[in-house]
Amino acid sequence: MPSEAEAGDGVGPERVNAFTDGVIAIIITIMVLELHVPDGTGLEALRSELPTLGAYVLSFIYVGIYWNNHHHLMQSVKRIDGRVLWANLGLLFWLSLFPFMIRWVGEHGVTPVQTAIFGLVLFMAGAFFFILEQALIWAEGEISSVAGAVGGRGKEWLSVAIYALGVAISLFVSPWLAVVLYIAVAILWLVPDRRFERR
Repeated sequence: MPSEAEAGDGVGPERVNAFTDGVIAIIITIMVLELHVPDGTGLEALRSELPTLGAYVLSFIYVGIYWNNHHHLMQSVKRIDGRVLWANLGLLFWLSLFPFMIRWVGEHGVTPVQTAIFGLVLFMAGAFFFILEQALIWAEGEISSVAGAVGGRGKEWLSVAIYALGVAISLFVSPWLAVVLYIAVAILWLVPDRRFERR
């Protein structure tokens, strides 16, 4: 079995970016296929599709946010190792569940369990983005540009905390309030992360 260091040999940031771009393009394609044309022609016919459409819009925004910030993160990367590759795959795994979540919400609506699981997927995607940042710091060292740019990672910590809160609120208070929290985090990240550009 190759070591973690050997596993990343020959794989540079460009290949990781290209692979990530391809997977995200497939995810977005599958997501849009979950949208169904309403049976009727009026606005009333569209009403039954609103949960699916809402889940699609929020998921598309989140995938776009991760793609955008992944691009900014990888701009300053010079070394890739096995830990980085696995962390990146972990992030892509959780993002690949968005089409499944769109279908589930579309079939059952905004219910406590579906909304909580959606929050769990968001939580795990956020956690793996955090892990990816840490893996890059380990690969390049604590004085690397990645380490300097991410700093204390306040937005990352705040995001995963709100996701966890959203899961609990969905199950015990209101799934719609949880959706508001998920939208709030999306707004927090909607502006691309400039920490890397500033460096």
